[in-house]
Parts: sequence; structure tokens; C-alpha cells
Amino acid sequence: MKQTNLLKFFFLTICLSFLTQKVTAQTGSIQGLITDENGMYVPGASIEIKTLKKGSISNFEGRFTMVAIPIGKHTIKVTYLGYEDVKKEILVKDNETTSVKIQLNSANIELEGIEIKSYRLGGQSKALNTQKNNLNITNVVSTDQIGKFPDSNIGDAVKRIPGITMQVDQGEARNIIIRGLSPQLNSVTLNGSRIPSAEGNNRNVQMDLIPSDMIQSIQVNKAITPDMDGDALGGSVNLITKTAPIGFRVSATAGSGINTITNKRILNGSFLVGNRSKNKKFGWMVSATINDNDFGSDNVEAEWTDKFGYFNGTDEVEIDVNPYTNVFEQRTYLVQRVRRSFAANFDYRINNNNNIYLKTMYNWRDDRENRFRLEQEILDAEDIEMADFTLTNNTPTRFPVEVKRQSKGGINNNRNKNRRLEDQRMQNYSLGGNHIAGNLKIDWMSSFSKASEERLNERYAEFESKYSINNDISNPRFPLFTAENSTDFNNLTSFEFGEITEENQYTEEKDYNTFINFELPADFFGEGAGFIKFGARGRFKNKLRDNNFFEFDLESEYPTLASVPTKNYSDPNFLVGSQYQAGIFADEKWLGDLDLTNGKAVTDEFLRANYKVKENVWAAYIMTNQKLTNKLSVLAGFRFEQTNLTATGNNILDEDTLNGVITKKNSYANFMPGLHFKYDISKNTVLRFAWTNTLARPNYVDITPTLDVITGDEEIYIGNPDLNPTTSINFDLMGETYFKSVGILSGGLFYKKIKDFIYTFQTETTGNDYGPNTTGFEVYQPLNGDKASIFGVELALQRKLDFLPGFLKNFSIYANYTYLTSNANGIRNEDGEERTDLDLPNTTPNMFNGSLGYADKRFTARISANFSDSYIDEIGGNNFEDRYYDKQFFLDFNTTVIINKNFRIYADVNNITNQPLRYYQGVRERTMQIEYYGRRLTIGLKYDLFNN
Repeated sequence: MKQTNLLKFFFLTICLSFLTQKVTAQTGSIQGLITDENGMYVPGASIEIKTLKKGSISNFEGRFTMVAIPIGKHTIKVTYLGYEDVKKEILVKDNETTSVKIQLNSANIELEGIEIKSYRLGGQSKALNTQKNNLNITNVVSTDQIGKFPDSNIGDAVKRIPGITMQVDQGEARNIIIRGLSPQLNSVTLNGSRIPSAEGNNRNVQMDLIPSDMIQSIQVNKAITPDMDGDALGGSVNLITKTAPIGFRVSATAGSGINTITNKRILNGSFLVGNRSKNKKFGWMVSATINDNDFGSDNVEAEWTDKFGYFNGTDEVEIDVNPYTNVFEQRTYLVQRVRRSFAANFDYRINNNNNIYLKTMYNWRDDRENRFRLEQEILDAEDIEMADFTLTNNTPTRFPVEVKRQSKGGINNNRNKNRRLEDQRMQNYSLGGNHIAGNLKIDWMSSFSKASEERLNERYAEFESKYSINNDISNPRFPLFTAENSTDFNNLTSFEFGEITEENQYTEEKDYNTFINFELPADFFGEGAGFIKFGARGRFKNKLRDNNFFEFDLESEYPTLASVPTKNYSDPNFLVGSQYQAGIFADEKWLGDLDLTNGKAVTDEFLRANYKVKENVWAAYIMTNQKLTNKLSVLAGFRFEQTNLTATGNNILDEDTLNGVITKKNSYANFMPGLHFKYDISKNTVLRFAWTNTLARPNYVDITPTLDVITGDEEIYIGNPDLNPTTSINFDLMGETYFKSVGILSGGLFYKKIKDFIYTFQTETTGNDYGPNTTGFEVYQPLNGDKASIFGVELALQRKLDFLPGFLKNFSIYANYTYLTSNANGIRNEDGEERTDLDLPNTTPNMFNGSLGYADKRFTARISANFSDSYIDEIGGNNFEDRYYDKQFFLDFNTTVIINKNFRIYADVNNITNQPLRYYQGVRERTMQIEYYGRRLTIGLKYDLFNN
């Protein structure tokens, strides 16, 4: 009934809007374009007709529209941070749209009555002007600003923004955390269209899939407005692609470099070309980029326990001991990552009132990987006798282990090249338009997006042995297992055939998206500038995961590791430490050449992972933007979203028995009001306040109605299709002061009151509810927690030091700091008791970005730092089992030499600190994983030619 009433309300509003435009007489419209002296678009400019108290802001393509303008002559005033105002007189005719083009030129500004300084219109200025004029709380980064840092992908670029940290994969920033909220709680859009996720277990968008060269600007909305998707608990990141230029433009980049971990090459290149037709109605732009990076990582992993079991001759005995490492792994990764991206954008201006556009992007990444893993795990208690172990001060320092040497690779062909190939693709096609019908502004867009990840013929060869080890945890940050008898370590005949397997994985997500927005002028308080905006959106997702797994009995052909070709992967320069020696493994080429047929399907390895989910979201909103006084503006409205879900999973008994499929449906509705205030204290000082409501839908894998009983491991995994979405009430207060020399000083507070956050609950069965002999099994199921809260502080400074004397005036600083504190209620441990010692997962308490730059007419240089504090990443059954993501400090350097206005040479050094990825268990000293990537050096040439 509520939905029907809402639809009637929106239909009535639309009818009234058309009636309004019919009865309004003696008015016209203005359609404008603002460029710089080079013919580049100028977003974020403030346009005002002061006598009418009417204004507008230019969009990312430098365009603005003003409707309901009385006929006659009017003077338009354009203001832009750091530049002189521009005034232009125009004539508005009845029921017509007047087209106007305004050019901003470099200007001289007097500073303190002494120094005259010329400011060139650049990307930093465009971004800050856009941020300044937005009503809601945002951070905007332009392509020029991105280019000041040595960031090859969007993930690395976004981590420079206040309140944002990134989770890394193989040394590249992948998953975005906004204001302490997990990656799946944030939204990422491309030109306003939601980007689908290729991840199977979550909704994370892989930010390292998109090259920074393809993006014109990044807009992070930390307080969303009702016309934005509501599923942005932490925030919403909108990536704006480059559009057709005003005139002919061509640019290209070519570079190379080296990874110090492998001493192998880096190749990168890009080009962009675009133009407009002679009558300026049709514009086009095509671009492509490629990055080929041959690198790797050195890795050590461990698990910790405080229990030790052995056989006393009669019974199994378990005793409490000091924490020690019971599982130890050493891994060597060899990776080739080839990232390609293609874009083609077109627009056509039918007339002054109508234009349409088509934006397309195709991202394709090949990730080839070999991994060589040495795994050593303590034997079961029944296999350890009194003479087999040593306790020193109640710490196990000697015990027997099962040792596995595993080689990971893929088939031998031109695509896989004896490596596991992860083929990731993301494509987006958006068709839209902007229209003026009398006083009504209309914009619409329909898009199709698809993300996929395919891993075919992923192979593993494993050989096993047993021997006694010495356990060295004298430095628990670097735990170490060494063979008690050194000859056991590389005795190939003692490593017997374990398994040879092949796995195929495929995940895809399709997203169909359509929306339409209507906007009408509405001045409720007599200040001239105001509007009512309303619209609707439909988003339809289909998520599929289809995996399989086979094992092959080749023991008679390859009984031991001595019977196969091998390689020694011990490395005296192993980055974790020279004390770690990997030893000898089966050769990846031998593994790739194997003819694997007639394998046995191992269903317990993939049945639980497979699922289908259909998610349909219908949304409608209405909002109004009003000037209460000449300094105070308000935006108020609400959004309604209806979510319908159908999820299908597998019912698995006794590990490998499929007991049919389970399909469940669920639906929920969310009403999300919002209120934003903006107060202009002065021309360049702004105070903002926002009250918003947001949500985050559960991960697809969590709502899949799966039941998986693994008898051998005494574990049970259960899905939860009845999960509620996580919701949040958000409060934001932000003050900003903008400098004439194009800079900003800002500070703010934010608070989030979160309900129904999701975590994985671990418990133990007390009966046979899940089948015979299932008492005492560990049960894992996603559940809703009760509530959580986040409080944070953000500070940022961006400033050119042009007030200093001499060459010092060429320096600039960029710094921001974010502090977070959080708490979470309703999380229960394995005994069912509520835990009171936890922060909300993924909330890092301290984040800092900083850089010191130098720029003159011919030379630029910048050193950049990025710090994020440690935080809880995964909640265990108790505090001893909790997993934490350790703090990180990255230091990068880049420099550019300008040859002339078209050519420049650049050089970058990434990860100067050789910062590892590190997880720890319970306390910071106990390493669970530490992975080093080395440094990356690149050098290249950039070319840019544009013609206004």
C-alpha cells in the first residue's frame, strides 16, 4: 500500500511539473559552457545572475543550465577560486534557450601588496572549486592531482584522500575502506552507474582493476544526498571518465621500469585522442592503456595455539601451554599482472535543449601466478608420543610435523604460460541524455555492467613427508620452523606423492541500471536560487558462482618428489629474512605439461562456494535545495528503496553428498531521509552539516541458503538468507577555508550509529541437529550484531607555500589526518557470551597522508607518505583467535622534467620503505602473515597536444 501511495505521489509531482512549465510565461533558459584558455572543461565554477538571485554550478564537463530566466538582458558573473571574476551580458528570449560560452584566463593576483603571482588553471583548482561549491560533504581529486603521485591504478590514488585507507593485494591497493567501514559497505560508481564486483565472497569492487589514466576525476561523497544510491554506509566513490574535448586533443605515455624483488621489467603505455565536429555538436574520445608488471612477493604465514596434544600410551592428552606456532608456511610468489583498459565516449548536442551521450569502458586484467608453498603442521595428538616433543618453560620447542611442498601453476599454453591465470574483466556501457522542457530539466541514463573472474585449469602438485622440527619463536614477529635433522629438509625420496589437483572457478555479476531525474525551479524563501528534484531508479543484479575441483591419482607414475623435475627456490635475498629457505619443489613446467584427464570430482571443495542470487532494487526520491538567506542553504529530502532477493545454494551432507538445492526469497524496504546545511561564512569559508541515513546489503555468499556438514573436519557452515541489511544514521560537521593560491584547510567531525552489522558467529553443537554424530562440531554462520558506533575527526591542509621568499615559494604541502574510535555490541564468542572488548571490524583508528612537493617552470618533485593504523580484520571465536591487519607506512617519490609544453619525462619510485602486508593474531607480536613486495622504479615520457 505504501509503495502504491509513493508511486501516486511521484506521478502527481511529475504532472504538476509539466503544468508549471506551461503556465509560466515570458521566460527562457541559459545553456552554458565554461573552458580555460586551452579549451579544457572547467568544472565547479560558480555562475550567478545577481539581480535575479539565481545561480548554478558547472558540472564535470564544464556545462551549466539555468531555467525560468525572465526575458531581457542579464549579466552573468562567473567566479572561480584563485582567478579573477568574469562577467558577460546575454539576451534571454521568450521560450528559447540561449547558448553561451565563457572562457577563464590566467590572472595575476596581488598577495600582501608585494608579490604578483600568475596562477595557471589546473586540475587542483578544478577539484577544489567543485568541492567548494558542492552542497554535501565531498572530496574531489582531479586527474592532474592524481598525476602528481606515482599511482598507476585508482586504488592507489584514492588512498590519498582524507578518511580513506586501502587493503592491498600483491602490493597494490585493492579494497577501499571509507571512514573505517569495510569495503563491502561502500559503493563505487562509474559515471554514476554502479560498478559490479567480480569477488565471489563479498561485494568489494577491485579498485586496482581500473588504471588511473582512464579517469578524469574522483568524487568521494561522504554524506550522500537523496538522489544517490542509499547503499553507501561509509561513503560513495564516483569515478568520472574522460570525455570528448572542446577541440582536437591527443596525449600518450610510454614508460618502463624494474621490480627489485624479481629484477624483472615493468612496461606501461597509454594514449588518448578526441575531437569535435566543425559545428561542435558531435564529440568523440577514445583511449587505451596497458600496464605489464612482472613481480612477486616473499611470504611467511603462521597459526598460533595455546593447546598441545599428545598420546601418553593409553589416552590422548591435551594440555595448556604458552602460545606457540603449530602451523608454519613459507611462500614464494611469482606474478605477472597485465592490465588493459579501453574507453570510447561520444556525445551529440541535438540542439540547445537536448543532448545525448554514450560512455563505454572495458577493463581486462590477466593475473598469472606461480606459488611455491612449504607447509609444516603439527601432527594430530594420536600420532605424537612422549619422546617426540620437548617443552621448554611450558612452550613446545620440538615436535613432529607433516610437511607439504606444493607447486601452484596452470597449463602450458600461450595464455596461461604454466601459471595460474586469473582473468578479470569489467565492462560498462552507459547511454544517457540531458534535456530542457520549458522550466523542467530532465536527465536519464540506462547502463549495463558486467564483472567476471575466470580461473581455469588451476593446478596444484603436492608431495608430503614427516619429520621433527625445532620451533623458534624467540622473535614471535618472525616465527621459524627448522628440521631437527637438516638432511630431512631436502630429502626428495622422503617426500611422497600427496595429490595433484585441477580447479576451475568462474564468478560473474551482471548489473542493469536505469534512472531518470526531473528538476524544477522552486524558490520558497524569496532568495531566487532553489529547486525541487525527484526521480526513480531500477537496479537489477544477477550474481553467479560456478566452481569445480578434480583430483588425479598419479602416485604410480610419480611416487616421490625425486621422480619429477624440480627447482630449488631457496633465496639468500628472501625479503622476510635470509633464515627462511624454501627448498626444492616440483617444476611448474612439468606441472603445466601434465595431461590431466579422468579426474575425480571432489565436491566438498566447491559445492558450498557455488550459488545464484538475483537482487532487484527499486528506488524513488524527492528533494529540494533552497537558499534560506544569502549565506545559508539547505537540501532536504528522502529516498525509498525496495529490495527483492532470490538466493539459491546447495545442501551438502557428509562432505561430498549433494542433498539437493535450497532456494529462499527475502525482501525489505528502507526509508532514508536526509538533511544538508551549507553556510557561507565568507566568500572562501564554508561550514557544512549533514544528517543522512544509509544502508549496506549483506554479501551474496552470506545470504545463500547453504548447509555444509564437513564430517572429517567436524565443521558446519550455514548460510543465512534472513540477514537484515546493515543500516546507519550519520551526522557530519565540516568546516573548510579555501586559499586564493588554490588550497584548502578543513576540519570536521562525524558520527555513525550502526544497526544490524554482520559478523561470522562461531559456536559448537551440543546435539545431533545436523545429522548423526555431529555433536561437538564447530558451526560458522553469518549473523546480525546488535549495534555499533563510529566517531571520527578529519583534518586536511593543502597549500602552496608561495608566501615564502625565493625558491621556497615553489614548495607545496598536502596533508590530512583522520582519527576514528568505534565500538560494537552483540558479538558473541564460541561460548555464546557477549564480547565487550571489540572495535567494529575494519575501523582503523589513525590514518595520515602527507606530501611535500616542489614545482617550477621546468621541474617538479614530490615525496609522499601514507599511514594507516592496525585494526581488527576478522573476529575469531575468542580474543586469542582474532585476526588483525597491521599498521602500514608507505613512502613514494616521483619527479617530472618538462621539456616543452608538449613533452615531459617522469620517474617514480614506489614503496621506498619496503612496507610488508602483515596480519597478526590476538596481539601484535604474533605474526599470522607477513608479505614483502620490494620496491618499484619506473621512468617514461608523456606527450600532450591540444588545440582549442
